[in-house]
Amino acid sequence: MKFSKMFIPTTKEMPKDATLPSHQYLVRAGFINQVGAGIYNFMPLGKIVLEKIRNIVKSELDEAGCNEVQLGFVTPIELWEQSGRASKMGLEMLRIKDRKNGEFVLSPTNEEAMVELVKNRVTSYKDLPINLYQINTKFRDEGRPRFGLLRGREFLMKDGYSFHENEEDMIREFHLMEETYKKIFTKLGLDFRVVEADSGAIGGTGSKEFHVLANSGEDTIVVCKSCEYGANIEAASRQPKEVKGKKEKTKEKVLTPDVTSIEDVAKFLDVEASQTIKAVIKKAVYEETQKVVVFFVRGDDELEETKATNAVNALELIDASEDDIKDAGLVAGYVGVFDLPKEVVFVIDNELQNEDNLICGSNEENYHLTGVDLKELENAKYDDLVAVQAGDKCKCCGGELIHTKGIEVGHIFQLGTKYSAAMNANFLDRNGKAKPFVMGTYGIGVSRLIAAVIEQHHDEKGMLWTKETAPFMVDIIVSNAKNSDELSFAEKLYNGLSKYKIDTILDDRVDARYGFKMGDFELIGFPYGVIIGKKLSDGIVEIVDRKTNTKTEVKKEDVVSKLLELID
Repeated sequence: MKFSKMFIPTTKEMPKDATLPSHQYLVRAGFINQVGAGIYNFMPLGKIVLEKIRNIVKSELDEAGCNEVQLGFVTPIELWEQSGRASKMGLEMLRIKDRKNGEFVLSPTNEEAMVELVKNRVTSYKDLPINLYQINTKFRDEGRPRFGLLRGREFLMKDGYSFHENEEDMIREFHLMEETYKKIFTKLGLDFRVVEADSGAIGGTGSKEFHVLANSGEDTIVVCKSCEYGANIEAASRQPKEVKGKKEKTKEKVLTPDVTSIEDVAKFLDVEASQTIKAVIKKAVYEETQKVVVFFVRGDDELEETKATNAVNALELIDASEDDIKDAGLVAGYVGVFDLPKEVVFVIDNELQNEDNLICGSNEENYHLTGVDLKELENAKYDDLVAVQAGDKCKCCGGELIHTKGIEVGHIFQLGTKYSAAMNANFLDRNGKAKPFVMGTYGIGVSRLIAAVIEQHHDEKGMLWTKETAPFMVDIIVSNAKNSDELSFAEKLYNGLSKYKIDTILDDRVDARYGFKMGDFELIGFPYGVIIGKKLSDGIVEIVDRKTNTKTEVKKEDVVSKLLELID
């Protein structure tokens, strides 16, 4: 391809709303342009990269035995009503009506549609397992679309769904997809981690996320410095904390006037915060109601809201107002585990179970309880509620846990029968009995990967594409395209590289100055540049490594062999 024949509208102007390098550079380099909030067009260079990533994803999935299909982007609302998700997806699911007043949705994901595809078409265990996937457009009506391709409303996604006769086989496929995803992200040249995750609105009993490590990532992930353990902060767990320095306290109600914070309580009673119990009051939102709930964690821990939301099976948690707290019969600053109003739902963190000699509120203003023994508490619900902190110990090896940032680019789920049972999608098992399919589901953000590559690979001048994702591997830069010798050699080199199937672009622009061409080369981020200039008369050209910005003089007859060596 020649620059003069290609639509590459580069610009020096910074997009006003772009804060991340990927958003800035992809717009400036003419890969994408915004046509609405969270909606982008892909221009020629962007489309090339998109297809390269798509092809890598497809080739590895096909190699793993998956079957590609393509579902409709628009799906009837009835399918979502069958699964029960029509009312649970919230405002992110865009609903539309056709001229006959029929209700449809722009698909944010396709569990229901894929179950409908398989239902009554796969009827026997003999036809299982099967893994179907598509790479198709999705739409989620994000409330705050931002960060370019990282949080858009319309995006290209690979979503796959496997169907099995039992859980054991589903777990086998789940592990196969985990290994397949690792191959995909490795081939793309990415530094990534596989982490335990929360299943969220998709559901299921177990899931893993794939995160590209980048400082600009929205997700906080917890990783071990000594082993491969990793988890999203929403799902991370740890070895139980070792609480040291507990002071013996008599079991009694103690006057603590105007002492409402954990810090003040610990100071007033001369104990460490770890000996106290913190009460976090929230309002749980359900489909048709809301109610105040209380979560109890150790005083020096923090509540992880996704864990807390799951613990009470809520759609979400919101802050409880002062009136909400009073109406529930609670006394802010003095809420404790004993003598709570009967109507109040409460959950205690697992690590506090059976602990004694603790301090908590007495549910009476200006009083706290000391010497609290949780073994005396009956009918209490315990769950994992805390946010793992940097410095906590790994549950797998005891190593130190640290926080880092990641961009989620893939997520795989063990669904079980959640959708097949709800939609009456059954098969005949080995005993001739009808059973719902056991399912797994597997997603990759294909268009999001474009931005993820750049967030991990860029410098102050522009993008640094990995070899598998670069729109062109080599940019032949003719210093003066009006010089017939330079242009003639450039075209000869271009033809020579093409014979070796090396994706090459020839910058033959006559009206563009050398400095402008080099600026585009650096901004776009082609892995290698070949500069053909005045030294050509001496039989010399320069090869530029974009990643290191090093220039190497090479004899013109050795350019192809040198580039082949570098690329390999």
